[in-house]
Amino acid sequence: MNNKYLDIFIHLWNHAENEIVEFKKAEHSFDIDELGKYFSALSNEANLRERECGWIVFGVWDKQHKIVGTSFKEGEVAVNKLKQDMSQHTTDNLIFRDIVPIEVEGKRILLFQVPASPRNIVMHWKGIAYGRDGESLKPLNQAKQDAIRQQPPLPDWSAGLVPNATVEDLDELALAKARIEFKKVHSSNISASEVDAWSDEDFLSHSMMMRDGQLTRAAILLLGKPMSIQKIYPAVAQITWTLEDKDRNVIDYEHFTIPFILTVDKVLAKIRNMTMRELPGGTLFPDTMKQYDEYTIREVMHNAIAHQDYTLQQRIVFVESPDQLYYGNGGSFIPGTVENALEHRGPQLHYRNECLCRGMVNFNMIDTVGRGIRKIYTEQRNRFFPMPDYDIDNEHRTVGVTIYGKMIDEKYTELLKHDTSLTLKECIWLDAVQKHRPLTKEATKYLQDRELVEGKYPNLTISLSVAKLTNQLGHYTKEHGLAKEAIIKLVLQLAHNAGKEGFKRQDAFETLETALPISNSKDKKLRFISNLLVSLNKEGLITMTKVGRRWAITKLGEDKLRLQI
Repeated sequence: MNNKYLDIFIHLWNHAENEIVEFKKAEHSFDIDELGKYFSALSNEANLRERECGWIVFGVWDKQHKIVGTSFKEGEVAVNKLKQDMSQHTTDNLIFRDIVPIEVEGKRILLFQVPASPRNIVMHWKGIAYGRDGESLKPLNQAKQDAIRQQPPLPDWSAGLVPNATVEDLDELALAKARIEFKKVHSSNISASEVDAWSDEDFLSHSMMMRDGQLTRAAILLLGKPMSIQKIYPAVAQITWTLEDKDRNVIDYEHFTIPFILTVDKVLAKIRNMTMRELPGGTLFPDTMKQYDEYTIREVMHNAIAHQDYTLQQRIVFVESPDQLYYGNGGSFIPGTVENALEHRGPQLHYRNECLCRGMVNFNMIDTVGRGIRKIYTEQRNRFFPMPDYDIDNEHRTVGVTIYGKMIDEKYTELLKHDTSLTLKECIWLDAVQKHRPLTKEATKYLQDRELVEGKYPNLTISLSVAKLTNQLGHYTKEHGLAKEAIIKLVLQLAHNAGKEGFKRQDAFETLETALPISNSKDKKLRFISNLLVSLNKEGLITMTKVGRRWAITKLGEDKLRLQI
């Protein structure tokens, strides 16, 4: 029993329905379109009321104040499919933060946690924004939509002044490096000699690190001596580097702190950026290249610093494994989704740490034209490596980024090499297929129409035409398994070898395991084998022995086997 969610249910149960809480009987089923409308409505209402989330509760008869229980979407697979299907019709593909079954009075209750729509964003379901009018569900009126879209940005924590901090709290090397980088950035409109003539206070004011004669928190983060971190307490300004082996065991670690303008080089110097001689995509006489692109590893680290929510008091984590790098920071993902970040042209409308970002721009650490994430994806595509993974956890307010330094699936590497016309969006979709991750139905149809993938949604694999193009027929055959006639021949051969004593289902599994699609789970393979044995029995090719749960070949089966040989 999940005590946290049981306590939440008891709290909801003891209070009446309102604009952000909805009870439904839903004893056996519920219309998905109606559920989507409630998701939109409660998400919008939670935003307007500055609440973190709303709740939909299944298995409760509100009018009778009675717990009836629900069998709606039992099992993790059904719940995950519901999330996947619904996300295709919501704004920015956002969906329930969590769907949790609990038991109350011996009956199953299902709690849907509805996140508030992101700041300035109205939540739609199938293109329509919904809201609540008492207990009624209605399209959200224009006044409420305007109120959401016109919400002022949250106060910039990094712009806050630090009254008890002075220039003496800043690191001299950090200040010197900041001046050098500032001159590079502004070389077209400010002469180097002019910058050199500025006092430290003038320089900090021009770079927006000082205001009204006082240092900002951003100045402490970027330029402060390690001891000055206490002046922005309780904020945590720390990067933890961890080295893991191939089994993800920690073999080394180190903590780094401010000034971040110097710290980034120290952290990235830890990376064992190996020289690769067998290149992905390969050539007859391949050149060498580093495992990770220098721009990519630096840009992701700078983004983690720039967009960290320092009020959460979390470290920035940087985990190095033999074949990938992982970066994690606290805070929501401002663009909402990676797709938004890739498709958006120009700079973002607002940043969490506007002052910090401006300082990092002035010191040549980042730019604000919105090209960073797109360039990271493009660099990985040009290197024929898997696309980065963005893990956006709205519940725990964390953002994780994984950069791959090794191929996952050779056939996709070959596809990128052979078809240079693929767009970045197509590469991202194909990357999801290689990682066996879900795609929208629209993306699936697009790739199927181009004959790049095949299979039934959502279980997709590389298509036969692409396999031929990239000389991957062997891998294609392993991916899809042998044809059914070849599998039947193997079973009959097994039965022939077993003789009168017969064979067990486990014997058939050991015989056929590698002949069935490699993406199938063990349970799925066992179900296939059980159905096949029943089918062959009905055809008279095998029969169950008197010993029980063993199968022996019949005369008809022996005749068929001889014909196949």
